[in-house]
Amino acid sequence: MATSTHAHNESVTVKGARFRGEETKPSFKTTELVVYVLAVIGVLIASYTVGDGDANNGADYFAADKAWWYITLLTIGYMISRGLAKAGSRSSDVDPRTH
Repeated sequence: MATSTHAHNESVTVKGARFRGEETKPSFKTTELVVYVLAVIGVLIASYTVGDGDANNGADYFAADKAWWYITLLTIGYMISRGLAKAGSRSSDVDPRTH
């Protein structure tokens, strides 16, 4: 007869354990967000610094409305990119802050 040294109240149920998985990494952990933010900053800086050149006629070659149009296009592209990423595979992220 074999005797067990473990207490009888120890029960581990693996069958009922489910892990909550995230579809993708959180957006702040991706290079997509970094590239998006840098592109927006680049557009804003370019719009601010590009003027009328040496003409001094007050014409602005890269006006604010063009800059915001490009930022809108960048935002749409970023949103499509995140949507496609979320439609893809699941992440094996173990960071407790994301649960």
